[in-house]
Amino acid sequence: MKRFLTGLLLILLGSNASFSLAQPRSIPPAPDRRPDEGMGPFERLIIRGAILIDGTGAPPIGPVDIVIEKNRIKEIVRVGYPGVPIEEERRPGNATYELDAHGMYVLPGFIDLHAHIGGVAQGTPAEYVFKLWMAHGITTIRDPGSGNGLAWTLEHKRRSAENRIVAPRIYAYVRFGQGAKTPLTTPEAARAWVRQVAQQGADGLKLPALPPEIMAATIDEARKLGLRTAAHLDQMGVARMDALDAARLGLTTLEHWYGLPEALFVDRTVQDFPVDYNYQNEQHRFGQAGRLWLQAAPPGSPKWKEVMEEFLRLDFTFCPTLTIYEASRDLMRAMRAEWHDRYTLPSLWKFFQPNRKAHGSYWFYWTTADEIAWKRNYQRWMQWLNEYKNRGGRVVTGSDSGFIFKLYGFGYIRELELLQEAGFHPLEVIRSATLYGAEALGNPEIGQVAPGKLADLIIVAENPLENFKVLYGTGWIRVNERNEVERTRGILYTIKDGIIYDAKQLLADVARMVEEAKRQEATSQNP
Repeated sequence: MKRFLTGLLLILLGSNASFSLAQPRSIPPAPDRRPDEGMGPFERLIIRGAILIDGTGAPPIGPVDIVIEKNRIKEIVRVGYPGVPIEEERRPGNATYELDAHGMYVLPGFIDLHAHIGGVAQGTPAEYVFKLWMAHGITTIRDPGSGNGLAWTLEHKRRSAENRIVAPRIYAYVRFGQGAKTPLTTPEAARAWVRQVAQQGADGLKLPALPPEIMAATIDEARKLGLRTAAHLDQMGVARMDALDAARLGLTTLEHWYGLPEALFVDRTVQDFPVDYNYQNEQHRFGQAGRLWLQAAPPGSPKWKEVMEEFLRLDFTFCPTLTIYEASRDLMRAMRAEWHDRYTLPSLWKFFQPNRKAHGSYWFYWTTADEIAWKRNYQRWMQWLNEYKNRGGRVVTGSDSGFIFKLYGFGYIRELELLQEAGFHPLEVIRSATLYGAEALGNPEIGQVAPGKLADLIIVAENPLENFKVLYGTGWIRVNERNEVERTRGILYTIKDGIIYDAKQLLADVARMVEEAKRQEATSQNP
């Protein structure tokens, strides 16, 4: 009977824990990189005269010359002082290629730890998704679930590592049960599945709120095999497996925030669900989620302090994806973001529209009260994240774009803004987006601009610490000294593995894809 009930629960968990008895459908693969896409790597590339933000939390410094040999940073040389001519005698020489970055800012490449590589339902080809990410300085992503199939994701990981495609570095996490021939209803079956996906080459696992004995076996086996784990602790299982329960078992990162308020409950053991609640009704699901944080212990309370202390002792990592829920607190803002017109595919725009059958399209009758509840939810959530960071905890950045009106790349930059809203200093935001992301992945070779690190860099025309909005692919409006409205230039180049990509060209490629898709749609409607 116990085995039957466990299996039934796993089946009922829905999309967050679904088993794939057949391989998932996949989006069109990325084409090979053309000869005119990217320059390098070079025997000795020197970026000249830049202002460096190294990703560690250190303040900007410059001017510096950054020497890159093939795909590695060789040295960083201070070549003078602000406001006075460069001291030429200090400059490193023998460049095979030079990039003039005088007055510009250089940062480590961004790491998006919650980055789905499109989806069949969204109609998003891999090239479209990859170029939007790269145009926004995202040089590494973690695909939480490998929704196109693990083999597909691993093939793109390999091609990206070989620089055969224009794409970030890829970490392939696989959704629990994907590829299993039968439901995983016992700890032994879960362990066998973990061994199977590890042998296939998965980097980690994406887990739902599994029954305790299966969660424990899955995480334990993953740790033995060197796999990391991420979890979306959905409401269908969180009453038995909250965030602290999972962290104690060795979970690496918590995605979103589900399971954290539940760990802070003091006068209840389950969320205050209305009696007519139905998890399959996504307005119920997301509407009530926006009322969850205020059911938890308040900031500064004994329970709040106790739970935070334990997470800190466990060296736990939170990946909040603040950006993906933002429409819940301001639907109009998310719907009318200026980049949709030029960069959102018609198929993706259609996917975003209210639909009782589509995930994240829960605008059946969204109300002012729903938005107010979510604004209060954010306040408490952000307070937790800021305090956790202040006490030495690790908070990283992920976007979960491709849902809820969030566009790849653009949604990630919004995540940076929201962390600043939560109370993070801009340098702390950059550290979360770079160094801390690399730590969460267990890769010490990325996430920092320093000698010996891989050459994954962003070159920005303006100071992103002053205004993160300059990082958007659309730039940001300002009025110049002639009282003319103009756009900031933003990210000019994304360097991945020592190869220089023109960010504006990548965006132009995406705009052409969107124009062509709109033309084809118009033709099909008016033959």
